[in-house]
Amino acid sequence: MTNPYVPLLFIIGIGAVLALGGVTASAVIGPKRYNRAKLEAYECGIQPTPHAVGGGRFPIKYYLVAMTFIVFDIEVVFLYPWALDFAELATFGLVAMMSFLVLITVPFVYEWRRGGLEWD
Repeated sequence: MTNPYVPLLFIIGIGAVLALGGVTASAVIGPKRYNRAKLEAYECGIQPTPHAVGGGRFPIKYYLVAMTFIVFDIEVVFLYPWALDFAELATFGLVAMMSFLVLITVPFVYEWRRGGLEWD
């Protein structure tokens, strides 16, 4: 009797070999014509500004906007299927979704207090 995970591990192995093979092949076979323009940072055609010695810092607003997207994206991904099968999930689904909403409120409140929802 075979293990039911063998086909899954086989497919994962094939995927890993193809991914690593593609990266290796592009590094070995691909053209290596570097010039000054290719090695510069691309900033929409604007000359890059000098950064601080440590590489500069991004403002916290950048990370808070990214966190807002992730929080609301995850919330929609879980709420939409739950709303479609609400009648079949009954009380268990309601309790599970309420606990999820309580947990998702924690990063939302953190971001609110950090000023991520204030658009200056």
